[in-house]
Amino acid sequence: MNACTLRCVRVVEFGVLGSVAAWDETGEPIALKGPRHRAVLARLLVARRRVVPVPRLVEDLWAGDPPADAVGTVRTFVAGLRRALEPERPRRTPSRLLVTEGPGYALRPEPAQVDAWRFEHTVAAAADLPPAQAVPRLTEALELWRGPAYADLAEAPWARAERSRLTGLRLAAVERRAEAQLAL
Repeated sequence: MNACTLRCVRVVEFGVLGSVAAWDETGEPIALKGPRHRAVLARLLVARRRVVPVPRLVEDLWAGDPPADAVGTVRTFVAGLRRALEPERPRRTPSRLLVTEGPGYALRPEPAQVDAWRFEHTVAAAADLPPAQAVPRLTEALELWRGPAYADLAEAPWARAERSRLTGLRLAAVERRAEAQLAL
């Protein structure tokens, strides 16, 4: 029996503050295949651990013009993502990260594993700090950005609200950091 069969959970970090990306516990990029695989991953991250029904994924990926085999294609994308994210998971054992639940799928990373969620937490934690402590925390948060949020999905209607929200938070963090620096 493989040692991973009992309790092997790969730590995966997800990035959306820039192009959609994933890294393993050593910091090595995880190959996510093509743009639709990245779009599925991003759509599940936007859902924040909640289930996204397969029909919603189909609608979001193909914007009202899905191919005849769209449901099967989404399942293929999910299977490919599962193999990439949990390569040591034995066949026919349930995924712990990208789960099937009811009518759809959910991505269940810990909050610290998603750069956008870490960014939000760090900015919120800096809100009540004195300037000398707020500046390094806000700098740490802003350094998570690698480009515009969900950069490779700029045209996706389902990503617009999240892109705008994160951009607004980033601008507020830049402003708060500047105010804290001036106060020093």
